[in-house]
Amino acid sequence: MSAPPLVVRCGAFGDVVMVTTMIRLLAARYDSKVDVIGSGGWTPPLLEHEPALGHLQMLSSRTTPYVLCPSQWDLVRWLRKRGRGPIYLCDKDAKIRALLDRAGVHRDDLVERLPSDDEVDGITQLWPDRWVSMGQRNPVHPYPVRNDVDAQAYRLPTLVVTESSRQELAAWREAKGLQAPVVLFQPGNKRTHKRGDIATRQHPKFWSPENWAATAQAVWQSMPDARIVLCGSPMEHPVLEEIRSASGNDPRMHNLAHELPVPRLLALTETAHSMVSVDTGPAHAAAALGCALVVLFGAASPKKWRPVGPGSILTLGGEKGEDSRVSDIPAAAVISAWQSLLGAR
Repeated sequence: MSAPPLVVRCGAFGDVVMVTTMIRLLAARYDSKVDVIGSGGWTPPLLEHEPALGHLQMLSSRTTPYVLCPSQWDLVRWLRKRGRGPIYLCDKDAKIRALLDRAGVHRDDLVERLPSDDEVDGITQLWPDRWVSMGQRNPVHPYPVRNDVDAQAYRLPTLVVTESSRQELAAWREAKGLQAPVVLFQPGNKRTHKRGDIATRQHPKFWSPENWAATAQAVWQSMPDARIVLCGSPMEHPVLEEIRSASGNDPRMHNLAHELPVPRLLALTETAHSMVSVDTGPAHAAAALGCALVVLFGAASPKKWRPVGPGSILTLGGEKGEDSRVSDIPAAAVISAWQSLLGAR
């Protein structure tokens, strides 16, 4: 008996959200739960309640030398023990290949991404569509496929919010005075604030505090009782404070960078009125959860990175390719896009 299908994706927050398309597609095709190799502290809370997930094997680092990385030892031992089965290798880096080789993974068990997954008739494909395309292929070794499924039914990323997370969120919102409609602002991503304020302002995804403040004023003009929640990691708290200061420290704006672990963020996003975000992981989570969404793009192309989901999603920027900067997007354009979401709702 073969091992269950395995997905290898050691990605950032948004990468993990998007690969849920492949996980669910493979679970349906092979009629089996799907094992996953992943990394990053966001991966377990994003996937642990996914019904298609089998075993989640975490890798703390791909770049640390093997002799110094116990999680790599654990991965190799686990791969050797689980036996052969179809392996969908989403990561192309040599470090992952070296770990698979060390574990004795047979090349005939691998399904890898092809140029035809990334581009069709000259058109760049979004990541979820790439994973759906790749997930329809089989390895050279003939493992049994149980079901003939409609792959396109799995192209939208999905996330699971548990009832316990919803209950915890309700109590937290009451304690914070956030019972009113909530609009989420996601100003940064994991690379934006690594080297302090200078790197922040030069980053392609930087949008000034004054622009965020102008957008907040437009939100309050349409929804005077709305609460604006500034989302981000704890290290982004000072940057979010700049936005709150530019907004006159309005009590309707909350900097909650220290209070949004992933399960609470997902539950909050599920119930939020809308989100305005730069191109980053929480925007993909918002799309997956059906939250109305405006996304600001810099150098990354929306043709490749645009979030997809069941709700209303509008994107701005990216027209100049790698020369694009979020700072080139005027506040008026973002406000107009958000107001169109308001009309749609």
